[in-house]
Amino acid sequence: MKFTVDRAVLLKALAHVQSVVERRNTIPILANVLLEATKDGTLRLTATDMEIAIVEEVVGAAVAQPGKTTAPAATLYEIVRKLPEAAKVELQHPGGDAPLALRAGRFATSLVVLPVEDFPSMTEGKLPTVFSLKAGTLRALIDRTRFAISTEETRYYLNGIYLHAGESDGTPVLRAVATDGHRLARVEEPLPDGAKGMPGVIVPRKTVAELRKLADEAQDEIEIRLSDTKIQFRFGAVALTSKLIDGTFPEYERVIPRGNDKVLRVDKKAFEDAVNRVAAISTERSRPVKLSLDRNHLLLSAASPDQGQAQEELDGEVVRYENGPLEIGFQARYLTDITGLIEGEVEFRFADGSAPTLVQDVAKTDALYVLMPMRV
Repeated sequence: MKFTVDRAVLLKALAHVQSVVERRNTIPILANVLLEATKDGTLRLTATDMEIAIVEEVVGAAVAQPGKTTAPAATLYEIVRKLPEAAKVELQHPGGDAPLALRAGRFATSLVVLPVEDFPSMTEGKLPTVFSLKAGTLRALIDRTRFAISTEETRYYLNGIYLHAGESDGTPVLRAVATDGHRLARVEEPLPDGAKGMPGVIVPRKTVAELRKLADEAQDEIEIRLSDTKIQFRFGAVALTSKLIDGTFPEYERVIPRGNDKVLRVDKKAFEDAVNRVAAISTERSRPVKLSLDRNHLLLSAASPDQGQAQEELDGEVVRYENGPLEIGFQARYLTDITGLIEGEVEFRFADGSAPTLVQDVAKTDALYVLMPMRV
């Protein structure tokens, strides 16, 4: 194998694929990237950790000799990253156990390779459900749900985003749901063509993170292919394939409150700023903030046995609340995670001080959030 390619083109592709590679693994080949050069000038890079696989095709390489080999992904990326910006990178591998030679200008190095036959394939198998989403739509689905993904490994079935088809007021929708047991996020989009009858799938947390990074560079539509065990996202020259979490997502509709009749509407920025100021009194990770409500009045307060206490009042200029007195507490970070996703006015719907609370953007009802209260 021998080819030459622009440093910038190779670097971009390596940045994508090496991100998937696990730095610490017990299987040496998984630290490598598979490089394939074809006679039509296509360079294909593949990396996998056996849970996720990413394949990226680079066009425009000058291929003198087609072939394939493997190379240490992180090392190759670091070398290419430190080359001069306008460099032309030549990679040559004669085959067998010989090292991979890299040259750029007066710089030369060689890298130990591992057998191509040892490199696992994760992209095989049928993916019968096929539909597309606009890149911006997919980014929004991820951004408005992933904060609620659980990191508790014992509840592995909560370690991802649950993607499935549903109905909203008789209209078919695609739903993305995440929960960690303390909060829940549910976002809806019109059901795309081809998604009807899709299996409900749980996309793992790491896949969500990698997909979100890649989706930043996608401009048009992202094609989604899935079965009940795998999902693949394709756009441009990139294909990201992932195993799905083998588990049953809980019946989340049961925890979405339906009868909460005490409604607070508050300006997002005023509320968010007040929460941050009041919560600063405590260094605890789970800093609780108490909301004390009365007619068109909101008092936020927090206390720390070591630091003291703080409070801030918001009144009728930014607060609308027509019900009787209510006191309820929430973890400060949980509040700001949600309000950070809301653009204008925030609506809270309460039942009482100990029941789940429903939170929505007044202007955009395609997303809803559920928060469990804390004792304060």
